[in-house]
Formats: sequence, C-alpha cells, structure tokens
Amino acid sequence: MTDRRPIVVAGAGAIGCFVGGMLAAHGHDVTLLVRPLVSGQIRKHGLRLTGFDGLDEHVPASKLTLSQDPACLAGAGIVLVTVKTDDTAGMARLIAQHTPALSTVLSLQNGLDAAEILREALPLHDVRAGMVPFNVVPHGDGRYHRATSGDIVVQTGRMPLSGYLSVPGLRMIGTGAINGVQWGKLLLNLNNGLNALSGLTLQEQLLDRRWRRVMAAQMAEALAVLKAHGIYPASSTPLPARLIPRVLRLPTPLFSRVAARMLTIDPMARTSMSYDLEAGKPTEIDALQGRIIAMGAQEGVATPLCQRVRDLVKEAQAHGSGLPNLTPSDLR
Repeated sequence: MTDRRPIVVAGAGAIGCFVGGMLAAHGHDVTLLVRPLVSGQIRKHGLRLTGFDGLDEHVPASKLTLSQDPACLAGAGIVLVTVKTDDTAGMARLIAQHTPALSTVLSLQNGLDAAEILREALPLHDVRAGMVPFNVVPHGDGRYHRATSGDIVVQTGRMPLSGYLSVPGLRMIGTGAINGVQWGKLLLNLNNGLNALSGLTLQEQLLDRRWRRVMAAQMAEALAVLKAHGIYPASSTPLPARLIPRVLRLPTPLFSRVAARMLTIDPMARTSMSYDLEAGKPTEIDALQGRIIAMGAQEGVATPLCQRVRDLVKEAQAHGSGLPNLTPSDLR
C-alpha cells in the first residue's frame, strides 16, 4: 500500500507496543509515544512480538520512531490511544494541543468510558471506538506476548480504518454497532478483577467450576443492569451474551467441550488487571465493575458481587501487597 498515513501510538504499553509493532513490521510509519523505560528496552533489543499461536515477529528499532515528547502527535494521520482509562483525559488534552482538527483518533482501550472521554474532549476530531479482544503480556527486553485470540473490532466512519490497519497476524474488522460490541467486551472484562483476586492463570480459573460459578453470578448481575437500561450487548464469543452464565455453570467436562474456544489461550495467561495488581499499578476496576455498580444504582438493580469485587481489588491495590490469592468462598 502506498500513501501511508503516519500512525502515533499514544501511551504505548503492552497493547500499544504489540499493535504498533505489528503495523510497523508490515510497512506502516509508526511512532510510539512511550515512557523512558520502554523506549530504552526497544532501542536496545527492538520489539519481539510473539503469540500463543506461534507468532514470532522481530521488529528492529530502526523500523520505528520512539518518542517521549507528545509533540510527536503533530505528525499523526491516525492516533491509536492505548493508555489506561484514568489517563485518557490527560492524553486527550495532548492530542487536542498537538494534532489538527479532523485527525482520526482510535481508542483501543477497555470499557466504554475512555472513548466517551475522547469524544467529549475532541469534538472536532474523528474519534472512533475499538475493541481489542486479546491480552498482551510484557516479558521485558522489548518482548510482548499475545496470550489470547481474536480480531480487533473498529467503529466505522468516514475513513475506512479496519482494512487499512489490518496486516498479516493482526486483523481488524469494521462495525457500525460498536456500542454493543464494547458492552459485550465489558461483560467479559468483569472477570479481570476476579482473575486478579484469584492469582490463577485464566486457564486454571476457567477449569475450576467454583470460579466459573462466581464469574456467572457476576455476569448475571451485569446483564440485569444492562437489561434495565435497554442495552443489548453483542457477544465476541460464539455464544449469545445471555447464555454465557449458563455455560459457565456447566460441569467442567461439559464446559470444556462447549466452550473449547474460550480455552484457546496461553496456559500461563492472566488478565491485565492481574499483572497491574501484582506490580502495584492502578487498575481499571472503576471503568468495569464501577460502571455496572453506578448503572445498577440508577435503576435500582442490586449488584452486591460486583461491589464486593471492586472493594477487594481496591483494598489490595491500596495495600500494594500483590495478588491476594483469594478463593471463591472469600468472594461469596
């Protein structure tokens, strides 16, 4: 493809380095707006992008532009925002300051809050929401490992993005119904807090029926809240969202057959919140359970399990003592 639009990945962490690195590996002009530590690792080692599916791509530092100066946003044709939700307002101000009006801004962030913050702060920009279904684990020295599967879903608009940003090993799909897709992803991301509290890998957690019952109960709470608001989530799995709690409650041998695709993950994979809590970093619990709790309160729908999970995550975060390694009984 000729006439490449320069891409700036704003706040390149694990997802940003993986997506930006894959785009750069296949000919896109990519700048990573990164912190000094990440920049130093990439300058020394380049980017090594691996996956549970056998992906192994090395991107030398010479194929990327690395910057710690937000002024690099001035040259962006497309901005990919990959910061945590709590950092979105600050990044939006930098984008408004440095990029021209009508620039395309794509949020590749968890939850729905981030894209809403970007739209409010950037009314003259072409702001799109996106949904990243996979998680990426940083292994240090510039290596980022995709541990779960799925294609990125991108909101359609006046400029086609999904085809333009799709490259071998990283497929993007366009949709005009991104809101439902985001709600479907939020339902699944409610497990981020449970996984962090458990200290287990995702595979271990999914193969434990006790944990699946907790996952199902929490999702049932959230589905009741969304129904009260007239919101119908789109599932990113072969199952409709309303049936997922029922499948999670199945005996493990039957669950393993019915939900084989859910188990197509790296055996060592954990959720991003698990890694954040382990490292003493802020989590996105307020953009996930917090959103459901607030919406439940508006419609008088009780959300005691979501509240319990949020409180326990915040307590662990405040203590900074790593993963609590709780049991399902601790949450009940």
